[in-house]
Amino acid sequence: MIDLITAATSKDEADRQTSVALLPVGSFEQHGDYLPLATDTIVACVVAREIARQYPVMVLPPITISCSHEHAGWRGTVSISARTLHQVVTDIAESLAMSGVERLVLISGHGGNYVLANIAQEASVHGPRMAVFPMGADWERARRDAGMETGGHEDMHAGELETSILLATYPEVIRTGNKTADWEANDRAHLLTLGMTEYTKSGVIGRPSLGAEAKGSDALTSLVRSFASTFSAVTSQG
Repeated sequence: MIDLITAATSKDEADRQTSVALLPVGSFEQHGDYLPLATDTIVACVVAREIARQYPVMVLPPITISCSHEHAGWRGTVSISARTLHQVVTDIAESLAMSGVERLVLISGHGGNYVLANIAQEASVHGPRMAVFPMGADWERARRDAGMETGGHEDMHAGELETSILLATYPEVIRTGNKTADWEANDRAHLLTLGMTEYTKSGVIGRPSLGAEAKGSDALTSLVRSFASTFSAVTSQG
């Protein structure tokens, strides 16, 4: 999976002369027994890679550990605080600006990083400097375009969407078991307080049995199309 980390040189980026960088933000957290701990990071990197094939952007290496506190208690999960993630992203943006790359899009592979929205808002107070992609509407559009049977609420974690994207890109990282791992927990009103362990014994909330390679490919194609509005917004004058 070395292709998920940029091999560009300084000269490559100087020749590219872009003002926009993509920062994949993943996580390192349990995804049931069949998807890897790095699932969200892989997804974020894949989305960034596909976008970079069609847009003039600089792709950064990913943030691989973030805010996964709702998964605390599962072996292998590692988190940092929201304030640490805030500072890391802010420092990266400031460093990029020193070399003339003044716009940053956070490619979000983990829904629990709520702080990313605040970071982007703060950074863009005086003009468009930062965005988060994909947002909820982008993911839902991707599900529809791919013909997925589940929505984002039902299929919250390690379900149809994530399984499909990995089947379409890195199927070798998927272990056996996804076909029998479906878990329903649509009523999870106190997830932030009680965590995932209150709502699932397997670590899955969703329907991974519905995952398919074609769905993953179509979802990625949809996300690349959806990125057009984000690119336009972040590159507008401000």
